[in-house]
Amino acid sequence: ARAGLRCIVVIPDGKIAQGKLAQAVMYGAEIFAIKGNFDQALKMVREIAEREPVTLVNSVNPYRIEGQKTAAFEVCDALGQAPDVLSIPVGNAGNITAYWKGFKEYHERHGSKLPKMMGFEASGSAAIVRNQVIEDPETLATAIRIGNPASWDKALNARDESGGLIDEVTDEEIVEAYQLLAQKEGVFAEPASCASIAGMIKKVKNGTIPQGSKVVHVLTGNGLKDPVTAMDTSPVKPTVIENDIEQFAEAVTGVKS
Repeated sequence: ARAGLRCIVVIPDGKIAQGKLAQAVMYGAEIFAIKGNFDQALKMVREIAEREPVTLVNSVNPYRIEGQKTAAFEVCDALGQAPDVLSIPVGNAGNITAYWKGFKEYHERHGSKLPKMMGFEASGSAAIVRNQVIEDPETLATAIRIGNPASWDKALNARDESGGLIDEVTDEEIVEAYQLLAQKEGVFAEPASCASIAGMIKKVKNGTIPQGSKVVHVLTGNGLKDPVTAMDTSPVKPTVIENDIEQFAEAVTGVKS
C-alpha cells in the first residue's frame, strides 16, 4: 500500500483466519478466494507466476527465505549462542528451512554451535511426518493447514543435518498449549504458533529434550489473527448482569450487600 504496488492475495475460500483476511482487506489488496484448499491455491499462483509478469512472495520465493533466515541471527545475538533446540511450527516448511539456513551461516561466520531443529505439524496436515501428500488437510491451526509443503525437501534437510526431528501434534494438544501460553506467560499467539509449544511439551515429557536444555520457540503469528478460535476454545465467557452497581459489587466481591 505504501509503495503503491498492486497486491493480489489468493486464499482458500472459507479456510482463512478472519484477522488475516481483515489485514489484506484494509491494505487494499485484490483478494481472490479459490474454491479449494491452500495447496490448490498455491499450485494456481505458482503457475500464474510462471506465465504472467507477477512476483510470487510465498516462501517458495528465495528472497523470502533470505529475509526469514535473519531471525536466526537475532536468536544467536540475543542469547550469545545458538540454543540447544529450535522448536518451530511446520506448515509450508519455509520457516524451518530459513532458520536452519540462518543458523548455518551464523555458525560459519562466528563459530557458534548449531541447534537441533524440531518442527511440528498439525496431525490433520502432517504430510512430512506421514511421508504422504494429504489431499484434504484439516486442523484448527489454519496457518499450518497445508497438505503438500512447498519446502518439504528442505525441511527434511534441516531435520537431518541438525540431528533434529519433525513430529505432529493434535488439535487438542495445540489448544492446550495455546491456552497455557496465554494464561501462564501472558503471550497471546495464534494456534499454529503453539504447535511448537505443544511439541516441546511432548518431547520434554518423553525425554527427547533433556532437562536443562536451552530451547527457543518460534511463535509465528499474533493471536489476534484468529480471534474466532480464541473465543470458541476458551472456557472464559462474559457474565451478563443488570445495569446495577450493587449487583456488580456482589459479582466482584462475592459478598451480598
